[in-house]
Amino acid sequence: MEAVIWKRPCVLALRSCGPFASCGSRGASSFRKGGPAPQRTFIVRAINSTGSGAVVARPSSSHKSKRSEGADGKLVALRQLFHKPGLQMDAYIIPSQDPHQSEFIAECFMRRAFISGFTGSAGTAVVTRDTASLWTDGRYFLQAENQLGPDWMLMRAGTAGVPTISEWLTDVLSPGSKVGIDPFLFSSDAAEELKDTLSTKDHKLIYVYDGNLVDEIWKDKPEPPTAPVRVHDIKYAGLDVPSKITSLRQNLLEAGATSIVISMVDEVAWLLNLRGNDVAHSPVAYAYLIVELDSTTLFIDPSKITPEVMVHLKNSKVTVKPYGSLLLEVERLANCGAKLWLDTSCTNVAIVDAFHSACNKYFENLAKRSKQKSIKERKKLLDAKSMDIEMEGPLAIHKTSPVAIAKAIKNEAELEGMRQAHLRDAAALAEFWTWLETKVVQDKMALTEVEVTDRLLEFRSKQAGFLDTSFDTISGSGANGAIIHYRAEPDTCNVVDDKKLYLLDSGGQYVDGTTDVTRTVHFGEPSLREKECYTRVLQGHIALDQAIFPENTPGFVLDVLARSSLWKIGLDYRHGTGHGVGASLNVHEGPQGISYRYENMTGLLGGMIVSNEPGYYEDRSFGIRIENLVIVREVETPNRFGGNSYLGFEKLTFVPIQSKLLELSLMSPAEVKWLNNYHSEVWKKVSPLVQGNVREWLWKNTRPVSIHSTA
Repeated sequence: MEAVIWKRPCVLALRSCGPFASCGSRGASSFRKGGPAPQRTFIVRAINSTGSGAVVARPSSSHKSKRSEGADGKLVALRQLFHKPGLQMDAYIIPSQDPHQSEFIAECFMRRAFISGFTGSAGTAVVTRDTASLWTDGRYFLQAENQLGPDWMLMRAGTAGVPTISEWLTDVLSPGSKVGIDPFLFSSDAAEELKDTLSTKDHKLIYVYDGNLVDEIWKDKPEPPTAPVRVHDIKYAGLDVPSKITSLRQNLLEAGATSIVISMVDEVAWLLNLRGNDVAHSPVAYAYLIVELDSTTLFIDPSKITPEVMVHLKNSKVTVKPYGSLLLEVERLANCGAKLWLDTSCTNVAIVDAFHSACNKYFENLAKRSKQKSIKERKKLLDAKSMDIEMEGPLAIHKTSPVAIAKAIKNEAELEGMRQAHLRDAAALAEFWTWLETKVVQDKMALTEVEVTDRLLEFRSKQAGFLDTSFDTISGSGANGAIIHYRAEPDTCNVVDDKKLYLLDSGGQYVDGTTDVTRTVHFGEPSLREKECYTRVLQGHIALDQAIFPENTPGFVLDVLARSSLWKIGLDYRHGTGHGVGASLNVHEGPQGISYRYENMTGLLGGMIVSNEPGYYEDRSFGIRIENLVIVREVETPNRFGGNSYLGFEKLTFVPIQSKLLELSLMSPAEVKWLNNYHSEVWKKVSPLVQGNVREWLWKNTRPVSIHSTA
């Protein structure tokens, strides 16, 4: 899958907020589970601060698409809610997130898709009293143009001259306006950043606690998922739950914390060796976890806990409480004087706000009980914003979750599971490509992108341990391949034939691993332009695969290797080069990644898994991407400058790369050698798993190539 630019998920730019941000108080009883809410008077909280400055907003597109039916009514209904008693706001922001800042979300949280019609996985909608705009990144520009109705404006995020959401709001709203958000859907950092930017025009940020406004008009909103969770076998996990919890508690002690809230669902799944089925493509369940120095509590819908899972949790000394009781527990921690570790980049602001508010009440009550103390001492107790003094009582410690990096560095059992899953996946793909090539080339069949996708699923489903796809398959023929995050639909999809390039980006979830692989092929005669672009994409892939670099090198340092060949002729691509991948978990995993954006300073370490997927896309013409997954491994070097260990990559993906698309005259002998060695490995590892005509296809597509001069 094309690489996202990973950071701890949020809607807006991140910036840490203070340990006791003054967000007012609220009751924990309003923590909700996601179902539609009845008519009500809304509970809101205004957030404001001081500042100055503004950016002139320049819309990036007023494209009028074909889709328009139904959009007007939704916007009218939503805007009517702006005027409800106790609310009175001027804009409402609808992000893509669920309460856990997940990339893939359950249908009941797809509010942005419902209100806008845009179904891409990344984007944020903003509705004011008279405008509606949607921000998304370069992977989705073409898709958004096709799906947005005439009442929506597309804002191409990251394009020169296009403002951020907060900059745009400060420009288009009258001074003193109110902007509403659902605090369960914004990370604390994102909310703080938004608040600060809005304050430059004296705007107020409103936390709408008592129900999401989109839910009010979404009459057929899906119910929250209720699928049971399962135990992830220790032979795949490699490390038991008590060992993981013990290590986490050591992290708490080192940070001066007594407890931590884990809100990312994949982190909860990894820590407890559990897997779920709440979200399509990701084996996770909606849950929170609080780990204290002497207890561990899982917050989840109890109906999801099977007897087997309950035994597993009891053996790991994990207590289960209802999902909706988390905020009460967070407030209890404050009342008990806990030093709570909160990752504000991914923990929703409702949780952070609940703890901060409870802390403020704690110190207010403490001051009341200490009237005999001097005024100076009482003021010191009330100064909850100071972290420079040693004080008794609750404290928020804002740090990145230590679980993220622990999960990213796979143990040997996880790595071996990934290797085995990739081999079975490669066998399924060999069967698939054999079938597709036969149908298109020999039988001259006209197959749609959807039909091809469905057949691929059939081949994967036959493999042992297959559970699900790891994301929606990107099956793009011709111009559709240029839509980076394309999803074929029966009524509008293209035909896969021998006249166009065909890009297939797909992956599987297995009990022992997660796969993600992209290949681009042509079943006829590719043009010289297509061959040159394809060759340069492969050259970038090879350059990155062969990289050797010091341990802890950030991924952005390597990104240039994948783009250099394209840059030489003035070409590039609008996505990251590599993303982290979970072990039988999320196909997009951080904190590591390889991207041209340098803000992710996470160093690459042995045991991490990343994708290597440069590409090139000509709008409305064709798309090219070549993707393998690789393990970051220590390599032997003649020298160890500065005592550093040096790292390289071990391949996980073994699927042939189509040689007929190469312009071999552009390739160096070393690059040709890499290709031949790779195909030799593919044959050696995959041929024992296939037979008959599939084995013949694999043999034909792994034969060595030689350089032919065009001079």
